[in-house]
Amino acid sequence: MRYGLVIFDNDGVLVDSEPISNRLLAAYLTELGHPTSYEDSIRDYMGSAMHRVHDLVLERTGERLPADFDDVFHARVFAAFERELKPVAGAVEVLEALSARGVPYCVASSGSHERIRVGHRTTGLDRWFDDARIFSSQDVGRGKPAPDLFLHAARRMGVAPERCVVVEDSPLGVRAAVAAGMDVLGFTAMTPAERLSGANELFSDMGELIDLLG
Repeated sequence: MRYGLVIFDNDGVLVDSEPISNRLLAAYLTELGHPTSYEDSIRDYMGSAMHRVHDLVLERTGERLPADFDDVFHARVFAAFERELKPVAGAVEVLEALSARGVPYCVASSGSHERIRVGHRTTGLDRWFDDARIFSSQDVGRGKPAPDLFLHAARRMGVAPERCVVVEDSPLGVRAAVAAGMDVLGFTAMTPAERLSGANELFSDMGELIDLLG
């Protein structure tokens, strides 16, 4: 394999959480008086850290979200995860193949460490990710589209950025990977291909990924 490290985004790439979390985010923002559709949430917030939600609402309305917004939102998301969350189709097979070949991999997510772990535990993906393979935007000062998170993951995993490839499904994540000087493969299962045009290659079925990794 031509890469020294495969860095996975989490939501929408490893766990099929984007439909759940964006449905709940749109509903909660609307409940608070900020009308937001599911499509709006996907467009504006998919792949971003929570601070982006606060920043955009403040920028657009001049109003701050409640101090307990994150806690309430995550409680709703985690409860829904317990009922509904599944791995992305084909993700387990990809992880099995990488492990069998001895290829280093990790996850670098805009989500909190708690959110990553809840999702992995619920779907059984926790067997593939010990603490040393999990990186969150909580670990760095700026989330995606800044390159900080991906550079932090590469540094902790001991691999130069130019030898890393990122698997992403959001425009913000693609921008972050490009800014980090890494190759990026854009997963278009939920995101229109044109929104991931900055990726080196695009794919719509996780079954294609191993061949793309070379």
